[in-house]
Amino acid sequence: MLRVRHEVNGGPEVLFAEVVDAPEVGAGEVLIRVEAIGVTLPTVRKVREGSEPISFGGEVAGEIVALGAGVTAFAIRERVTGLCFLHAYAEFAVLNTAMTSRIPDGSSAVEAVALVRSGLVARGAYEAARMEPGESVLVTAAASAVGTLALQYAKVGGAARVVAAVSSADKADFVRGMGADEVVLYEDTDWGAPYDVILDGVGGDLLGPAVRALATGGRLVAFSSGGGTVETYELLLRGASMIGFQMRAVAVGNPELYNRWLRELWQMHDAGTLRTAVHEEIPLAEAARAHMLIEQRRNLGKVVLVP
Repeated sequence: MLRVRHEVNGGPEVLFAEVVDAPEVGAGEVLIRVEAIGVTLPTVRKVREGSEPISFGGEVAGEIVALGAGVTAFAIRERVTGLCFLHAYAEFAVLNTAMTSRIPDGSSAVEAVALVRSGLVARGAYEAARMEPGESVLVTAAASAVGTLALQYAKVGGAARVVAAVSSADKADFVRGMGADEVVLYEDTDWGAPYDVILDGVGGDLLGPAVRALATGGRLVAFSSGGGTVETYELLLRGASMIGFQMRAVAVGNPELYNRWLRELWQMHDAGTLRTAVHEEIPLAEAARAHMLIEQRRNLGKVVLVP
């Protein structure tokens, strides 16, 4: 099978396609023939910033071709999506059944990788913010797959004002089309502050401006892999709070809630309440180009690799 390998640190230019044997399926796992792979900012950052070569874990979707010992909840030929923690950039991938879910009839693998993980993260960040109807919401990385879905969750939740923060003005029409009432640029001085809720998918140097844009009693939910620091005085000054959110904590710690969110996600998608946005479907062998799109902040929605 074809698999993409990260040879050394340094960026997308060090991704290589290689031919290897398909992986073996273990107990509690399923082997799928991959139809779509979601490319994420955390993975791109690991390539650029990590000190060691990495294996590309990530979200995949496809058809089950083999079942591991003890697997009874799934069947061969069922189409599923889930998180592969090792070698997701490949024509075949192994999924742990705890992180695997069926793709509803009529939905594609590309739709699944654009919706499921990103939608669950957007839903979790929204829930962590304890947003009330009538509040104002700012979403950073608003043109990303998570950001576009977070904009829509805020709208569905009754936010009075939903603002998209993006890196460049050429993304403005896109994020307005995904539900934003207004658009601000990261370089703007005050981001149109104040906001009751800020959902931050960027981190790093943007945390400072984000905290300063909070209203009194505001909540900043940080769910990115970008790190960064916050001056506690800025929180004290506003009586504000900062909340960290990670999807894995819900998937592992509260599987019942995770599965409920998953069902509701597909229901909202089927009803047209949540719309996915796919920037481009890129051949697996061109994974370096997919990484470059995200690293240069040029993507509008999800970037998907297709074997």
